[in-house]
Amino acid sequence: MTTHFHKKPNTYVSHVQIKVSNLERSLEYYINIIGFRELEQTENTAVVTTDGKTSILSIEEVVGAIPLQRGKTGLYHFAILLPTRKDLGNFIQHIANLNVRIGAGDHHVSEAIYLYDPDGNGIEVYVDRPKENWIWQDDSTVYMTTEQVNIRALLAEADGSWQGLPADTVMGHIHLSVADLAKSEEFYTRALGFEVVLRYGAQALFISTGKYHHHIGLNTWESLGGSPAPANSVGLKSFTLVLNNEAQAEKIKENLQAMGAVVEQFDEAPKAGGSQAFSSIDPSGIRIVFTLEGE
Repeated sequence: MTTHFHKKPNTYVSHVQIKVSNLERSLEYYINIIGFRELEQTENTAVVTTDGKTSILSIEEVVGAIPLQRGKTGLYHFAILLPTRKDLGNFIQHIANLNVRIGAGDHHVSEAIYLYDPDGNGIEVYVDRPKENWIWQDDSTVYMTTEQVNIRALLAEADGSWQGLPADTVMGHIHLSVADLAKSEEFYTRALGFEVVLRYGAQALFISTGKYHHHIGLNTWESLGGSPAPANSVGLKSFTLVLNNEAQAEKIKENLQAMGAVVEQFDEAPKAGGSQAFSSIDPSGIRIVFTLEGE
């Protein structure tokens, strides 16, 4: 597993916070279908875990929830990275037994399964191919494609030992629906320090740190010129980026302020996100939480 891409000094996504219309229904889905375990719960929120200690996903039920609407910015999907191909094979076997509908894509750098939760929030469950097999052009552009996944080969790796998501599962990346690709590129590269590793036509780009194939995907396929979804819409509430140190945090704060972006300090950190330093909002109205607590 390519774990070092999700450790310091890289800037990586550690946690995603989603909004749902029915907490009980969503918890059942994320536990029974996806394979999380419950870590803590309040009347309208739940924090789920793979290792019994930390969390990569939390769920919040919103009052008077409205469905996802086309043309709005926010979540395209969040992506759960499994440690091995055997784990993905076991996951496919598990969801096949439950007759869950899926999509799939072989992206050369990774093999991925796609699902939707009961509210239509997009989920990817994937495994990386060894980084030695990735193809880099000019040392700056990674080759990615979408081809048919060899499900039979993945199932051949399975050993029937699915016991839920493995303890060392991580949040591999997040893919966002944005309103303006150029403004998003400027924000994530100039203010936050990400590098563009692939442009997918004029409507999508993939960015990372440390030469990962992508920590964040950005596209305007269904959201060009779109506005943020209302606060009571299901979808993305926030995602968390882990920063390397205080110096990087201060530099990013300066960059954001120079760009006229919001910088909000946290007085008290939610348990799921660790010691959070501050948050901001990207050009598409998507909230990002920055923390120094991570690996």
